[in-house]
Amino acid sequence: MGIFGKIFTWWDGATLGTHWWAARAGGEHVGTDAEGNKYYRRKAKDGVNTGSNIQNEKRWVIYAGANDSSRVPAEWHGWLHGSGDDVPESHLPPPKIWEADYTPNATGTAAAYRPQGAIERGGQRARADGDYEAWSPEG
Repeated sequence: MGIFGKIFTWWDGATLGTHWWAARAGGEHVGTDAEGNKYYRRKAKDGVNTGSNIQNEKRWVIYAGANDSSRVPAEWHGWLHGSGDDVPESHLPPPKIWEADYTPNATGTAAAYRPQGAIERGGQRARADGDYEAWSPEG
């Protein structure tokens, strides 16, 4: 994607405005996760109200690839939303052997989960076999 793609698209990586904000407006790169997403912060001006309370900094992510928030790991999600002041990499426990690697959100793709009875699988479902009893107000 060329320069025009960076100017006009927001769904595939960061726009030029976001890159400018990260680089020129005082954005500090604080870390990168295993997916390649880069995390930034910038100190807010004193007394700037950013919601119901006053926060000390603005935090954001520039995705490596498509803008899909499900690609943000839990520890970085917490950091983005102000759950902690430290960068997650500085206080994470070592990964457990049973932890699974990240799997992208497959909704809307050919790899999406489709249970039996779904239209995409033929639309046939098993008939109810007497385990359902309709409610009636007289009962």
